[in-house]
Order: sequence, then structure tokens, then C-alpha cells
Amino acid sequence: MSADNNDIQITEGQLRAMTSDLDGLNTEQCYPAMTAAAQSWAQDVADERRQAEPRRHFSRRSFLFGAGGAIAGGLVLATTSSSLAAAATRPMAAAKASGELTGDAAKLTGDLAIAALAASLENLAVFAYTAGLSAAKAGKLGAVPAAVPTFVTTARSQHMQHAAAWNSVLTAAGYKAVTYTDPALTPMVEKDFAAVKNIPDLLNLALTLENVAAQTYQGGADVLKSAKARAVAASIQPVEMQHAAVLYFVLGKYPGIQTASGTPLAFNPLTLAQKPTS
Repeated sequence: MSADNNDIQITEGQLRAMTSDLDGLNTEQCYPAMTAAAQSWAQDVADERRQAEPRRHFSRRSFLFGAGGAIAGGLVLATTSSSLAAAATRPMAAAKASGELTGDAAKLTGDLAIAALAASLENLAVFAYTAGLSAAKAGKLGAVPAAVPTFVTTARSQHMQHAAAWNSVLTAAGYKAVTYTDPALTPMVEKDFAAVKNIPDLLNLALTLENVAAQTYQGGADVLKSAKARAVAASIQPVEMQHAAVLYFVLGKYPGIQTASGTPLAFNPLTLAQKPTS
């Protein structure tokens, strides 16, 4: 595909239909399953946190936290996503300066470390899609087919929901929500985004991020200890795969994981899967 070719390889009607199907499936099945699993897991970690606290430290504040734990979990899922689009665009330098990368993140282990990793990957996808929309609106990507921003906005919204789900568990455990983007991948994504000149460039970058997320969730299924944590991952991974499938179609490629040369693979490999660094 030439650098000045901004055409998508399916019709706009087809892309709008795929986006509608993607949104409908998420609304009816994936999002309710993710929310229920995240809220139940958040309640478990909040209970564990209270039980681990020395009794002498029990206070009215901790009582209120405990009494509102289940409710707070729902509020986090409903409200955190509204601020993630802005939070995920913060430079990594700001996250480092604030101590986020060396504070709570350094203390996390086990399932909570994976939750933090997942949230940071979701934030990275939000960053890429947000930056892409901004570039398109500024006319930096040439003529943009109208159906593309609709898909990008839909996918970004779902990534925001995913990040909010993981963060609801972290905050229930007494840690800060992860608002930074994945430290390992952010420099690469920033470099690749700087080279984006048109819509196919942007969507190829998005495809890489979707495959990274899907493979990370698939690999996490063997590592997560909590059945409820695995349920959260299992409810999100198919959504990332759906995003990738749509992008493959839009780019005129076989709609599934494949080698760099385009050879289809029968199963989703884990070559792009990320691991917690803490």
C-alpha cells in the first residue's frame, strides 16, 4: 500500500456494520461479564485487605470503605473511564516524576501486578486511538473515510472500560489506579506514531496493539491465580481479538493472526505477550 493511499480495503458500509456488531456483542455479553467478574474480584480483594489490617487500626474511615466496597467498585467502573482518555495521554515523564512507576507499581505482585500491566496496556491503546483521532481531525492523515472514526471511537471506549475494570480491583486493594501507559511499549508506540502519515499507517499501529493485548490476556490465563481474575481476562480477550479481526479486514489482510509475511496461523501465538516488570 503506497504511503499516499488512504483507502480502506472494505466499503464504509461494511465497516459500519462490523462496528455495530462489535458494539452490540460487547454491550450484550462481554461488558456485563467483565463488570460482574471485576466487581466480585474487587470485593474479594477488599475483604482480604480488611482482614489483613491490624484490629487496632480499624477506624471509621476503614469502616466506611468496607461498607461501601461493593458500591464503590461499581462507581469506579462507571466513572473512571470518563477520565482515562486524558490520563492515558500524559507523557511517561509525568508518570515517572509522580512516582507512579516506582510507587504502588513496584509493590504489586501476583494477580494485582497483572491487573496493573493490563490497565497500562489498555491505557496505551486509548492513547494511540485518541492521538489518531486528534491527528485525523487536524487534517494530518489526509482524507478520512467517515466510518473509520466511528470504529476508532468505539474501540477506544471499550479499552477505557477494560482499564476501568482492572483499576477497580487495584483501588479496592488499596492501590492507586494505573493512569500511565505501559512503560515497556510506550517508547516504541510514540516512535511508530510519529511515522504515521495516513489512515492505513494508524490502523496498522492499532492492529499491533490489539494483538499485544489479546496475546497478553491469553498468556495471563495460565498465570492468574484467582478464578475471578481469569474471568475478567477471559471476558476482555475476545474483544481485543474482535478489534484485530476488523482491522485485518479494513487493511485488506486475512482476518486473523498471521506472520509478518501474511501466512495465516491456526492459533494465537504469545510472541507479543507482555509480562509485569515489578
